[in-house]
Amino acid sequence: MRIAFLTAPEGVEQVELTEPWKAAKDAGHETVLVSTKPGKVQAFNHLDKADTFPVDAVVGDTSADSFDALVLPGGVANPDFLRMDEKAVAFVKDFFEQGRPVAAICHAPWTLVEAGVVRDRVLTSWPSLRTDIRNAGGTWVDEQVKICDHGPNKLVTSRKPDDLKAFCEAFLDVFAQQTA
Repeated sequence: MRIAFLTAPEGVEQVELTEPWKAAKDAGHETVLVSTKPGKVQAFNHLDKADTFPVDAVVGDTSADSFDALVLPGGVANPDFLRMDEKAVAFVKDFFEQGRPVAAICHAPWTLVEAGVVRDRVLTSWPSLRTDIRNAGGTWVDEQVKICDHGPNKLVTSRKPDDLKAFCEAFLDVFAQQTA
């Protein structure tokens, strides 16, 4: 399975990128770092700069057709930058239109709100997004992991770094089921 990990050039929460990435690689999947610009992605440990990671593909030069699934790591700045990029938003929306599974953690559902794909879905996130999710027509729940199968694809969401183990297990299981 080929999994896209979409991040902005700066602001992704490092552990929310590296732990799901490692889990997907360890499960035998091909992982591809997609960003809005070529070069490197600057990760953060909350508000402090952390490591950089090389970009494999630029969102404007690829499409959901090239992938089996999508992971949206969080961080406060990351989804805020992504939701302001029309190509990134279209890339995310395309996964939903094609019925491909998507996983998002922490603040990443902001990008889902911008893509207009949360209506009638049940999801979780960092608590500060609950009003945004509700205003976009979704139902917000305070759960470690939420799997929503409304529509042709499944959406896996999680709240925070403390939930990463459960998040990784859930999205790997859902991705395997949906593409089987």
